[in-house]
Amino acid sequence: MSSELIINSRSYETRVALVENGIVVELHVERDSGRELMGNIYRGRVVRVLPGMQAAFVDISLGRTAFLYVSDVYRDFSDFEQMMLNAGDVNETRDPDKAEGPPKKQSSHNGFQIEDLLHEGQSIMVQVSKEPLGNKGARLTSHVSLPGRHLVLMPTVNHIGVSRKIEDREERERLKGAIREIVLGKDINPGSFGFIVRTVAENTSKEKLEAEMDFLLKLWENIREKMDKGNNPGLLYKDLTITLRAVRDLFTREVDRLIVDSDKEYEKIMAFIETFAPRLKYSVELYEGAGPIFDAFGIEIEISRALGTKIWLKSGGYIVIELTEALTSIDVNTGSYVGKRNLEETILKTNLEAVKEIAYQLRFRNIGGLIVIDFIDMEKLSNRERVSMALKEALSKDKAKTNILPMSDLGLIEMTRKRTRASLNRLLSEPCAYCEGRGTLKSPKTICYEIFRDLERDCMHLDEGGSIHIVVNPEVDKILREEEQGSVIDLEKRTGKRIIIIGKEYFHQEQYSIEL
Repeated sequence: MSSELIINSRSYETRVALVENGIVVELHVERDSGRELMGNIYRGRVVRVLPGMQAAFVDISLGRTAFLYVSDVYRDFSDFEQMMLNAGDVNETRDPDKAEGPPKKQSSHNGFQIEDLLHEGQSIMVQVSKEPLGNKGARLTSHVSLPGRHLVLMPTVNHIGVSRKIEDREERERLKGAIREIVLGKDINPGSFGFIVRTVAENTSKEKLEAEMDFLLKLWENIREKMDKGNNPGLLYKDLTITLRAVRDLFTREVDRLIVDSDKEYEKIMAFIETFAPRLKYSVELYEGAGPIFDAFGIEIEISRALGTKIWLKSGGYIVIELTEALTSIDVNTGSYVGKRNLEETILKTNLEAVKEIAYQLRFRNIGGLIVIDFIDMEKLSNRERVSMALKEALSKDKAKTNILPMSDLGLIEMTRKRTRASLNRLLSEPCAYCEGRGTLKSPKTICYEIFRDLERDCMHLDEGGSIHIVVNPEVDKILREEEQGSVIDLEKRTGKRIIIIGKEYFHQEQYSIEL
């Protein structure tokens, strides 16, 4: 399978696309006007403690307070270990690789209450674990993690783990043993730090791992010093730019080449690679084509397609993706596909084809939170199970953590996908100012009837004589003059006033003005 990282960098916006076999599977966008906060570390000040929610609002100097749950707070190392008893996934510590441990964070039901751990005015080091979304502030954690190219440093966890994607048992044991030996050789408390060995570290020498560990430990020490020197809320550490994050997190052995269209970013990438992965420098190219790089690789078309609600399947069926405040709904339809043998086979084929497209769209659009998929109803239980298993298999390659429930008798599958950043749709678009985000407009006839009711409400008590001017959208003007002319004449008789209708091109379809 061929893979490429395509980077389009400009002063106002940087876009990174991961392309597998000619298909864009991931797209990351960062704009100069709204830099991502994910991974940044701040000195925060507790503004308000909420015992009823077991959470706190924390000021991190962004203008809007961020949110910190009790499960994301620790008082000292022994407290933290008690709160992390069960084995879990490294995704909980922001690392994009799936790995062994550290243990999952538990809720306050272990006896830890938010009011016992935090108080108003307290300074605390926190890291952004989830970007602000809509009206919600950023979510924070005090379980800080510092990802490098080969390792992730976890200063609050006594744990050494290896990415599950490294399958060779001997190599896993070698890496784990190498980390233990390096830690023991350092002038640090062995129980004070944890490390996760990332996928790209496979077959990496002990010397390179030690060099990166030294870099991460020094970085952590600098952050600690900044924390101790000040009192006011503020930034302690800013994560890498989107370009270098892509090199760090996505430029693995499976990626054949990285192509970037900016001289400046090319130099930054080469300097980063020279330090952390020199063997990859021959896989980096500077794009010098005549047209835009995303046009050359067919990525721009995919972005436009990602903003639509209806996605057609090759068979003639289609899926509809609707984003709401509470959840994302996905509806599967046979469309023009009529099949060859029987209805059940037609439905099964459409559902299986939809599974692949849904998994792709979730990853490409970065859709997170609660997702409900309405597959076409199937009579056979075996077919329902087949579709459910196909969905799990299709999502197994997704780096974001997913949880899929069994298909219901109604053909519905409920699932969750971990959300840390805004979806592509929310990032590249905004609610329609015309319909105010409803997705529909009142029909011209409905507006006509609203006008009639307003006239009855406001004009019946006025003296007879004179005129009423009604300013409306041209579509409403047409209905009033043609289909509803009789109703207008009737209102003139009832109000004793002449009604003058004026159409204005710039009026919103639902907008009207009544001038007495």
